[in-house]
Amino acid sequence: MSAPLTLREVILAARRRFSEAQIDNAATDARVLIAGLLGLSMTDLVVDDGRIVTEEEGALIEAAVQRRLNHEPVHRILGKREFYGLDLALSPATLEPRPDTEILVEGLLPYLQAMVEAKGTARFLDMGTGTGAIALALLGECPGTAALATDISSEALKTAENNAALHGLDGRFHTLRSDWFDEVQAKFDMIVSNPPYITSQVVSELEPEVRLFDPLAALDGGADGLDAYRVIAKGAGAHLEPDGIVGLEIGFDQKDSVTALFLSNGFLLLEAKCDHGGQDRVLIFRLKPSIAHR
Repeated sequence: MSAPLTLREVILAARRRFSEAQIDNAATDARVLIAGLLGLSMTDLVVDDGRIVTEEEGALIEAAVQRRLNHEPVHRILGKREFYGLDLALSPATLEPRPDTEILVEGLLPYLQAMVEAKGTARFLDMGTGTGAIALALLGECPGTAALATDISSEALKTAENNAALHGLDGRFHTLRSDWFDEVQAKFDMIVSNPPYITSQVVSELEPEVRLFDPLAALDGGADGLDAYRVIAKGAGAHLEPDGIVGLEIGFDQKDSVTALFLSNGFLLLEAKCDHGGQDRVLIFRLKPSIAHR
């Protein structure tokens, strides 16, 4: 029978195994995974690093480490990920929210807040909502707003609904199963989306953490990565109020091509924002007044 291990020893062992398997960010993954499994904070890992890990905890950690060694991402294993201060449950039908997507939320908040100040309320459409991350972050930061969140996946919508209820936002968060605009009837002050934008060829070359665990429908943007943007650019005008806003996440090399699509469909580019690595990541457009009244 092996001697009991301390928390520090278990973390170091996991880190070593991740490093040997050439997993990026081995130390961070080991800490985040074990802290999440045991319900501990990062501070707890330091302060209580000498405490003995129980046999039950050890078995739980070992199973999770094996899953990570099989390339399952840490937050998939834990079943949740934080986004804009909200803990969001994940499911196999949802993309794991990325920190770069928070830039889209930050970019849109001033416009949404200005709408509420001017009219007392604002309604927005979040297409391809997944976990509900974008919509729920906007709702949480901007009282007086309401969201319709669409997705082609019923499972994703259920996950988003549960996340909304968890954070007390379900009264302003409504869902609709729809393939982009197909089932959408209403008009909105704003349309937001983080659509699939990776080219089909590149999807097959992605790291296994993404390729094997994020849903293909949330990744594959077609031959040139622009399929979803074409649909949104063509259909958004009919679903926006006058001076309506569209906010989008884009691939690092898609600024010019996506901008051209929206300019040709009656939009003006208001802002382009970069991600934490300095790459183009967010575009914000306004509908020209003449288009809104069609």
